[in-house]
Amino acid sequence: MALPAIVPRQQTRVLVVDDSVFMRRAIERLLERIPGVAVVGTASNGFEAVQRTLELRPDVITMDVEMPKMDGVVAVAEIMRTVPTPIIMLSTLTAQGAATTIRALEAGAVDCVAKPTGMSQDLANVGERLAEAILHARGATMHRRISPVPSGRLPVTRTTTIGGSSAHHVVVIGSSTGGPPALTEVIPHLPTGLNAAVLVVQHMPPGFTAALSRRLDGLSSLPVTEAAEGDRLINGRILLAPGDFHMTVGADRTIHLDRNPTQHGVRPAVDVTVNSVAAMFGRSCTLAILTGMGRDGAEGAARIEALGGTVILQDESTCVVYGMPKAAKARTEHAIEAKIGGIAKAIVAAVPQGVAH
Repeated sequence: MALPAIVPRQQTRVLVVDDSVFMRRAIERLLERIPGVAVVGTASNGFEAVQRTLELRPDVITMDVEMPKMDGVVAVAEIMRTVPTPIIMLSTLTAQGAATTIRALEAGAVDCVAKPTGMSQDLANVGERLAEAILHARGATMHRRISPVPSGRLPVTRTTTIGGSSAHHVVVIGSSTGGPPALTEVIPHLPTGLNAAVLVVQHMPPGFTAALSRRLDGLSSLPVTEAAEGDRLINGRILLAPGDFHMTVGADRTIHLDRNPTQHGVRPAVDVTVNSVAAMFGRSCTLAILTGMGRDGAEGAARIEALGGTVILQDESTCVVYGMPKAAKARTEHAIEAKIGGIAKAIVAAVPQGVAH
């Protein structure tokens, strides 16, 4: 397999955390094949992971979700509190594993990768994905976090149901590295009765987007679901692109999913969704670009602005990776920049009449 080379000024030092000796060794072997990466230590549980992080000060940590003594979620929260470090979660693609991974991302982890099964082809695929994740993670800006460990509980009791009028305005939200916690700062603050449909494109592997949509749905007053073929664009409904599928809006103004070639090396891609939305809705589009590596969404931002729509960008100070917003800023002249806590307010202001009555 051809792994993306990491070309830092010095080696990227990685701490490997997993309760399985076999898996730790398998991950070490994968990392040994990545130019510019050095494994500086291992840990077998979350408690040991915190101690080894304080001792070794790695550049990046790969961490299992389910471990004895201290699980991955608690370990991430403790590391973010004491010595903020980019953490990539490794998780089995079970419903419980994916849900716990989303909580770990909320706690401060920057990315997630499906755990290898041990099969040779699977190990090769995971190795390539892990190399990309480390490349992105090492450029992350980490902030000390003192928030409590995210609970698995869903605190919102919703009185609204999926249904209502067809949307005449569409909001697209795009994000990548650091996106899940950013989305939890945006989606729950969109008000009931929003006079627009909302499409979310988060760069994330297959299997995790369903868990992310369920988590956001439980935190929000608006219904959030993973998009399915033929879904209608309805005011106040939020649809999340499934992992490994591009999400577009067709001439019939319904959702279509495909596995056409990646764009900017990703699928789903923000630009694919934005270009289809722009073709159908013209100036009645709002695009918000949140934290993430790369330039996905920049082309769409230029197109939305040219059509008279609104472009909103997360500011550098609150981004984990100021890549996608920076690229979009370079392609636009009138984009609105806001801290993550102000993105929802900017979206509501851009939607006609603010909220539907």
